Amino acid sequence: MRFATVEYQGRTFVSSVDRSSESVTPLVMRDGSPVSDLMEVIRNQARFTSLYAVDGKKIALSAVRLRAPLPLPVRNIMCVGKNYREHAKEFAASGFDSSASGAADAIPTTPIIFTKVPQSVIGPDEPILYPTGVSEQLDYEAELAVVIGKAGRGIPLGSAMAHVWGYTILNDVTARDLQARHKQWFLGKSMDTFAPMGPWCVTADEVDLASAGIKCWVNGELRQDAKFTDLIFDIPTLISTISAGISLIPGDIIATGTPAGVGIGFKPPRFLAKGDTISMEVDGIGRLTNPVQ
Repeated sequence: MRFATVEYQGRTFVSSVDRSSESVTPLVMRDGSPVSDLMEVIRNQARFTSLYAVDGKKIALSAVRLRAPLPLPVRNIMCVGKNYREHAKEFAASGFDSSASGAADAIPTTPIIFTKVPQSVIGPDEPILYPTGVSEQLDYEAELAVVIGKAGRGIPLGSAMAHVWGYTILNDVTARDLQARHKQWFLGKSMDTFAPMGPWCVTADEVDLASAGIKCWVNGELRQDAKFTDLIFDIPTLISTISAGISLIPGDIIATGTPAGVGIGFKPPRFLAKGDTISMEVDGIGRLTNPVQ
């Protein structure tokens, strides 16, 4: 299934999204009360059919405002750096990679994990605010984001996928100059509006990781195009690595890394400017679009 958080006639609620992406249907409790937070569904995934129903009233997608499916994640978004080989190489060659001392360090041997603050999340079509006076090197990163549904610590590889509730798309917007200046990635990744998310969340069965991929366009120009089989560290490895010492909880988000084709990968770099539009698409999910303002 696909679930969106929408605004309609002054109300915000969770809806299912039809297969054609043309309409949404409000999700309600069995007593008819609306579901206002997708976290309710994620926490109660095992009891979904007994707790929730759609109220039968379809609303045209064009009539609602899509918000981020999880407007305020439960805690920092966990992100993975350099998780596609060609991106790792372009990042190392760019001169912005403070985590590598040379070509030998271009491809990581263990997952590189950093975080973004929850308050950086925005929804589809919301503007990414250009950080005038703070950064002059704004970049995009299209990523598949994993939504955890089942809590766990010390999760073994073989059972890791049982902890995945679903997926969404996340644009890991980055201020490259801050990333380089501070020798770590938190500040350059966590500014307001630096985590566009959406257009909705889908349950895990909607995405075939063996065949699906991700694409990104800037002003209509295809910049990124990769399959999830290209990941250096797959989703079970990421879940097992993070949970080894940190208990994962329902609603945790893990952004799995971006493929080659980001702005710093070009010579000279092609950073974002006010007026640009970034669109990214994942097979089985849909398209997320945001302007730079």
